[in-house]
Amino acid sequence: MIRREYASGCLLALLGFLAVSPLSHAQEPNQPQQPMVYEGTVGGLRVIEEGQPPVMIHATLDEMKRFRETHPNARPSGVQAANNLNDLYYHGGTGGIGVETAPKIYLVLWGSEWNNNDPSGEAAILQNFYQGVGGSSWLNSVTQYCQGVPSGTYFCNGSGTAAEKTNAVFAGVWADNASSAPSKPRQSQIAVEAVRAAAHFGNTTAASNASVQYVIATATGHNSNGFKTQYCAYHSATSSTYGNVAYTNLPYITDAGASCGANFNGLGPDAGITIVSGHEMAETITDQFPSTGWVDSGGAENGDKCAWISSGQGAAADISLSTGKFPVQSLWSNAFNSGSGGCVLSYP
Repeated sequence: MIRREYASGCLLALLGFLAVSPLSHAQEPNQPQQPMVYEGTVGGLRVIEEGQPPVMIHATLDEMKRFRETHPNARPSGVQAANNLNDLYYHGGTGGIGVETAPKIYLVLWGSEWNNNDPSGEAAILQNFYQGVGGSSWLNSVTQYCQGVPSGTYFCNGSGTAAEKTNAVFAGVWADNASSAPSKPRQSQIAVEAVRAAAHFGNTTAASNASVQYVIATATGHNSNGFKTQYCAYHSATSSTYGNVAYTNLPYITDAGASCGANFNGLGPDAGITIVSGHEMAETITDQFPSTGWVDSGGAENGDKCAWISSGQGAAADISLSTGKFPVQSLWSNAFNSGSGGCVLSYP
């Protein structure tokens, strides 16, 4: 039996506003958009470029700290609220797709600026992390979320089709370095690069992109506006002749220093690289086309709810994979603590 519970009418009305399919905006590029009023957690849905779909941002450490100081009753990792209001629940998906049932991740090193210019070794760290993380107990928490169930579902309980546990998450890397990338790439330019990546990897049908994400990584000094002050990364999706294409804008994380995880929790100067990339990967698997997958009543995804926790249950830590040891944040699990919910670093 599927266990379902529903938020109050006011919360459902708010989510009805937030959960409009973002791809509808991509299909109407001339449609004006106004920044939405947002009163949920500091990480979440934002409109950052007119005519583009909303993005799900990963808040900086400083922004999250300010949010928690001014919202002392927020429960990013704490005790479950009554009636599951703190849990993620299913929002119906886009074209029936709400999670990545067979997750694949492609890394794109965008621009000639990467040529002999990777001072923190981020390209190798990302590839090693992606190659080893599939099937890990850390990533396994995504497998409790599914599609093909009614909107409002909190627990799949074997119904629908779940995000798959697979060792083969990493599908390939493309050094797209024949020409330079923009010095401050806009969301629309990143979306175009994601579609180019789909073509490069031969994913030229909607079916081939139905469980895929493209990580568009920019070189040091060539990051989007808003990086390190408003966000560390974001993920979104765009429509194309190849179907809906999910992508992440992954700046050169160490350029942000402590704001995006350098030495967070004593995990080393490069800690933010995999903390941030892991956050975006897990969120895209469970909410491929924001925010029509698994999102809570405040608009936060499984990564947002557990971002930048430094102590106690769910604190960021190193995990050991076959390809090395990597710092990660915890991810929200509805199933944790006998269904009470919480942030976890491993899942059965």
